[in-house]
Amino acid sequence: MDRLIDHALGAYLGLAVGDALGATVEFMLPREIAHQYGMHKEIIGGGWLKLEAGQVTDDTEMSLALGCALLASDGWNGKAVAEAFVAWLKSGPADIGNTCRRGIRRYMVDGSLSGPVNIGDGGNGAAMRILPVVLATLNDENALEAQIIEQCHITHNHPLSDSASLALGKMTQILVKGGGVKSCRSIVNELLAEHPEFRFSPYPGRASGYIVDTMQTVLHHFFGTDSFESCVVDTVNRGEDADTTGAIAGMLAGALYGKTAIPKRWLDKLDSQISSEIEKQVEELLRLAQGKVAIISPEIFCAADPVK
Repeated sequence: MDRLIDHALGAYLGLAVGDALGATVEFMLPREIAHQYGMHKEIIGGGWLKLEAGQVTDDTEMSLALGCALLASDGWNGKAVAEAFVAWLKSGPADIGNTCRRGIRRYMVDGSLSGPVNIGDGGNGAAMRILPVVLATLNDENALEAQIIEQCHITHNHPLSDSASLALGKMTQILVKGGGVKSCRSIVNELLAEHPEFRFSPYPGRASGYIVDTMQTVLHHFFGTDSFESCVVDTVNRGEDADTTGAIAGMLAGALYGKTAIPKRWLDKLDSQISSEIEKQVEELLRLAQGKVAIISPEIFCAADPVK
């Protein structure tokens, strides 16, 4: 398999398997996870959402919605992205964060693609879904930065959310393109210089949906492990917002180690429709990054009509 495709697929499938693995233990504390599962490392579904094994949550679903909007419009179109989020909301997802719901409903009411800066928008819901933008702008760093911020502000307008999303986007892009952990550490050092609250050593131990807690957990385990499986397993066993920390850790670890490093037992458990949609999106998002139009009908990716 071509290296670029392997690592792009690794990032997207890694996001999905981290989401599916973590959803089982979302809102649990580490001691509760240890008591019930020992070390939680199998995709078995359940959890507070009572999911089927291999079912994903809003982390993966919003990423797919964002990807479908990019492909339907052959590039960035903020209104298309917002409309894709609306279509997703109307589909009745099993899980949606309050800040995402509020931002999508604001757009439905007034058509605005950004709300005002809001202290309540410091969650992880914008950072969890950046991957389609990362892949579509693989050869354009300026576009990466602009599009990440625009997609963030549809639901989250907060400086810590913005900075974390940008750092994750840059890290993932470097890893997909063949860079290593050292390059990622440089990006994180810049983040810490701007926002020292993200400092993760010593690890504070919280893994909530607050973007600072999420980033500290993900970065602690990303830099402290040496395989895809250990990164994701250690992350989700911190509990709390485990589907999102698992998804983001899976995205980074998949981008670093590639699809071939994701345990087969996890890929086999993942919902087959989700896997298929991810594989198709990766192919077309990489074409978009090369300045080529999609060759697959956008209806495959998105139920909503494309917005031009």
